[in-house]
Amino acid sequence: CRMRPLLGEEKEAIDEVRHVNIQSEKNLELIKTVDGAANESIAGGLNKNMKYDFEFDRVFGPNSSQGDVFSEISQLVQSALDGYNVCVFAYGQTGSGKTFTMEGGPGIEDDESQCGMIPRTIRQIFEVQKKLKEKNWEYKLQASFLEIYNEEIRDLLTTDNTLKYDIKMSDSKGTDIHVTNLKVEEVTSEGQISSMIRRARKNRAQAKTLCNERSSRSHSVFMLRIEGFNTATTETCCGTLNLVDLAGSERVKDSGSEGMRLTEAQAINKSLSNLGNVIMALAQKNSHVPYRNSKLTHLLQNCLGGNSKTLM
Repeated sequence: CRMRPLLGEEKEAIDEVRHVNIQSEKNLELIKTVDGAANESIAGGLNKNMKYDFEFDRVFGPNSSQGDVFSEISQLVQSALDGYNVCVFAYGQTGSGKTFTMEGGPGIEDDESQCGMIPRTIRQIFEVQKKLKEKNWEYKLQASFLEIYNEEIRDLLTTDNTLKYDIKMSDSKGTDIHVTNLKVEEVTSEGQISSMIRRARKNRAQAKTLCNERSSRSHSVFMLRIEGFNTATTETCCGTLNLVDLAGSERVKDSGSEGMRLTEAQAINKSLSNLGNVIMALAQKNSHVPYRNSKLTHLLQNCLGGNSKTLM
């Protein structure tokens, strides 16, 4: 769980966040206060301040850096190099800092500390790659970047709007999934990634709502396929790493969404609840997991179930 710091106008309105109390690296408490006017109109039992405790694997406060957050997910990057399918989601309400966490701030090219999980992941993979060369491992990295907007897949690395993108099984066993016509680029240097993020940002669906100046109106999925080959032992391994920046869930009455924005909000909220249903079905070990109820879960099917690793 990551909590962003106060920004801009918020700082002018309040000097500190009083309703969240981070108690330890794994626990935080939300405090719901009842104001005086409400006190008189509510029946006796409800006018007390309420406290809610939440437990996470790790809590990052407002002062934590991008590096702190990445240190927590770096082991999953290693798992992808070892041949696992890995999925990392940024999940939260609109304006909570998901895109900042995944891609980084506006100045990632000049300020390394702003770099998000995607550029840091690539850096780590290149560092590990150099070390493994001594053990005869050679890696090939292939990246693609797409968004799911109103249940429709769009390629963030091309500007061609005429292509149709469908999720298909690559083989008869149905273990490997690919997207037709999706642009896949071989990654040979770290610098390529910041250019990819820059292109993707230009193409991604964003809009202004009352809750967020630049609200992502789609889920973006950065997919990195890592193929390893050992020249001495002829061993191979293949893993996929998906870094997913989900669109923020929003209350329509708060965000003031109307018309097209409302359609987007409904698609966003529906696919987020489908993702929740899939995760619940997997947690309860149900015989049927409803992957095909949304494009997002269908696309990530192999990285959610089985022996894959997921972090939210």
